[in-house]
Amino acid sequence: MEAVIMAAGLGTRLRPYTEKVPKPLLLVQGRPILDWILAALPKEVDRLVVVVNYLAEQIEAYLAQQKHVTTWATVRQEVPRGTGDAFRSCFPHLHGKKYLVMNADDLFAADDLEKLAVHEAGLLVHPVETPRLFGIAFQKPDGTLQKLVEKPDLDGIKLANVGVYVFPSEVKQLELKLSPRGEYEITDYVSQLAARGAVHVVLAQFWLPIGNVDAWKQAQSADLSLCERV
Repeated sequence: MEAVIMAAGLGTRLRPYTEKVPKPLLLVQGRPILDWILAALPKEVDRLVVVVNYLAEQIEAYLAQQKHVTTWATVRQEVPRGTGDAFRSCFPHLHGKKYLVMNADDLFAADDLEKLAVHEAGLLVHPVETPRLFGIAFQKPDGTLQKLVEKPDLDGIKLANVGVYVFPSEVKQLELKLSPRGEYEITDYVSQLAARGAVHVVLAQFWLPIGNVDAWKQAQSADLSLCERV
């Protein structure tokens, strides 16, 4: 299995802290966010592809000295055109049978990633009380994914898409179209796979998104014991 990590963003919501340091390298409890992510990857991951752009040299320097995944490569996304475009830019560099794909600015439990990785196609979800702020997963009667809806006008606890996916290599054969906001969305790949077959919905026991300065500061005192593979 190969892991793809999206690390090209500008981190604008974490300014001024990201003016000289890329968001994936901001420290949480003394370690870069990216280091926590790599420590949580399933043991099946034997190769890493990281999408970079902003302050890419710093991320490449970190990758060169980290010990979690020995085989790695970076892909430059020179023009930000969405998560789907970032993922498909990696296709020439992906040679495995399936790919674990995630963002570089959230923290996840190692066990959750392990549970997701056993499937051919799937995504992690986590309950939220404010579905209007998230992409929400709706399930078929058998528990697999029916559809994803971005920020639905709904109340109550729903299952948010946390942005971690496992894709079969067949995903390379699918075509993306521009979304209404003018980007290529990785969720389009998920929806196309769900229309063709089973996309498994895996409930995450832990999810810590670091989307702004307050969340980053709160992460400094969070219990991250689940974030490392034992």
